[in-house]
This record gives sequence, structure tokens and C-alpha cells, in this order.
Amino acid sequence: MRNKPGYSIFKNGSYALQGLLSAFKTETSFKLEIFFGILLTAAILVLNLPFYEKVLLFITLILIPVVELLNSAVENLVDLVTRETHPLAKNAKDMGAAAVLLTLLLHIGCWIAILCKEFC
Repeated sequence: MRNKPGYSIFKNGSYALQGLLSAFKTETSFKLEIFFGILLTAAILVLNLPFYEKVLLFITLILIPVVELLNSAVENLVDLVTRETHPLAKNAKDMGAAAVLLTLLLHIGCWIAILCKEFC
């Protein structure tokens, strides 16, 4: 594969779907995030919340697998470059994991804020 294939919306869409399928097949965290994302989507739709609060919950929910995909890409790239334990490789992987954690905390914080506003 060339580094810069010619642009085609269908080819590029195919690459994106291949990436999603690869993540789903190989990344347990991604599978769990999709599973819980489906459950949380149902909860968001069922709750009687204002539209803007539902949108906020959906946006923060979608950010979780997006950041997980980026984290997985970093981890794959680090593994491609070196199999040795190196402080910079560890830092790269740890920082990717931290980004996922912060995204999860953001989503949880939004749930807490919205539920407290609505029910407290």
C-alpha cells in the first residue's frame, strides 16, 4: 500500500470500515465501549431530558470510542516501532490510556451533572 493512495470516497470509507472492524476484532476495550455505548444510548433516549442535554450525553459518549481508536492506533504504532521496553514507548501508551480515562470521566461527569440537575 502506498503512503498516500489516490482519494476516493469509497476507498477511504472502506479503509475507515476496515479500521472499525479491526478494532472490534482485536481490542477488548473497544468492544466493551461499544456494548456499554448501546446501553447508554438506550438510556439517553428513554430519559425525559431536554434536547441539549441528550446531545451533550451523545457527544461525550461518542468521544469515548473515538479516543479509544486513537489510543489503539498509538499502541499499534509503538509496537511496530519497538518491542523493547523503552520509557518513551511506555509514556506514549500511558498517555493514550490517560486520554481514554479523561474522556470516560468527562462523560461520567456530564451524567452526574445532568442527573443532579434533573433529580436532586
